[in-house]
Amino acid sequence: MEGTVFKYGDNVDTDVIIPARYCTSFHKEELAPHCLEDLDSTFAKRVKPGDIIVAGRNFGCGSSRENAPLAILGAGVGAVVAESFARIFYRNAINVGLPILECPEAVKATQDGDRLSIDLEEGQIRNLTRGGAFTAAPFPESIRKIIEVGGLEEYVRSRLGNQKAGITPK
Repeated sequence: MEGTVFKYGDNVDTDVIIPARYCTSFHKEELAPHCLEDLDSTFAKRVKPGDIIVAGRNFGCGSSRENAPLAILGAGVGAVVAESFARIFYRNAINVGLPILECPEAVKATQDGDRLSIDLEEGQIRNLTRGGAFTAAPFPESIRKIIEVGGLEEYVRSRLGNQKAGITPK
């Protein structure tokens, strides 16, 4: 994937990713227009499909709301690269199929507006604007499959469908 960077700092919490006043919905299309509006009021209007959020430490801290990674997905973000993620956000992102990578070196070497290229299978992040290649720990194949099919719900559906068709899951 390749996209333009929207860079933010440390401790971007779920309250600014999607404010509580919009958490009556679990539909990413309804959440998307409000994604990051209390942190960056122009984000939802400027983001293009495949763009990448880059942030500092503890991205997604705060409440455990699943609406936060859904809002990011709905806005069209292709991936989030951060120095670190809050544990619950990390798992919620995987559950909804949002690609996330921890790579402090890439964060430090990236500026707002840069273009990044990301290979999720290899964990490779390339800064196409400034040069430089960085490696994040790639996900194990099982987690990559969850992300590739669009989240845990779709993954389980596909596995159950295979069982019903007489295919034994690995």
